Amino acid sequence: MNMSLTEEQEMLKNTAKNFLENECPMSIVRDMRDDEWGYQTELWQKMADLGWMGLVIPEEYGGVGGNFVDLTILLEAMGESCLPGPYFSTVVLGGEAILSGGNEGQRREILPKIASGNLILAFALAEPDSWFQADGIHTCAIPDNEDFIINGTKLFVENAHIADYIICVARTSEGNPPEEGLTIFLVDRKSPGIKLTLLKTMSYEKQCEVFFDNVRVSKDNTLAKLEEDGVSWISF
Repeated sequence: MNMSLTEEQEMLKNTAKNFLENECPMSIVRDMRDDEWGYQTELWQKMADLGWMGLVIPEEYGGVGGNFVDLTILLEAMGESCLPGPYFSTVVLGGEAILSGGNEGQRREILPKIASGNLILAFALAEPDSWFQADGIHTCAIPDNEDFIINGTKLFVENAHIADYIICVARTSEGNPPEEGLTIFLVDRKSPGIKLTLLKTMSYEKQCEVFFDNVRVSKDNTLAKLEEDGVSWISF
């Protein structure tokens, strides 16, 4: 198997390295440690103009149509420069969740906005008594006519305070195995009942505790097909 990079991937690697050396020096990284938002909007837009936000988004949704090797090259360059900002939560976690679990309308609505740098996402999974195990998710979503009502607490939600939407994993039934009772919701961060607390971290990452208090979400904002009984089953 040929594991060498293609000519285009070598170009991406060199472009990313040179760009971040010039645009993201350590002085900016230090400034963003104490900045409320944790990233520079000007730098974010420059990255979007380079196609980085849409790197692995298909062309039909406004992206570049690259693959995960391309993404790995870019993430490695970002790691070397300690790039601050919501790239991983928006493009990798959020974008892939929309691409994999969203319906066609959600993809056409949200993915082009990610690719253009005009939308930020946060992914809410971990909870106070569990990290990433399905049986530790107790945030619940109860059907109420055409909506769901979400209650619970999520921890270490990166960039939730600046996100347009929070992708929240919640329990809609007591499935067996436990992952079969989970549903992923696309929640407007400004919805009534959402309370955010910015956590102090050793690495100065912008992580939040997110409290959902009777947050109403339309059934149209689930990232899975709803079954007849109102419960959606989605791989976890």
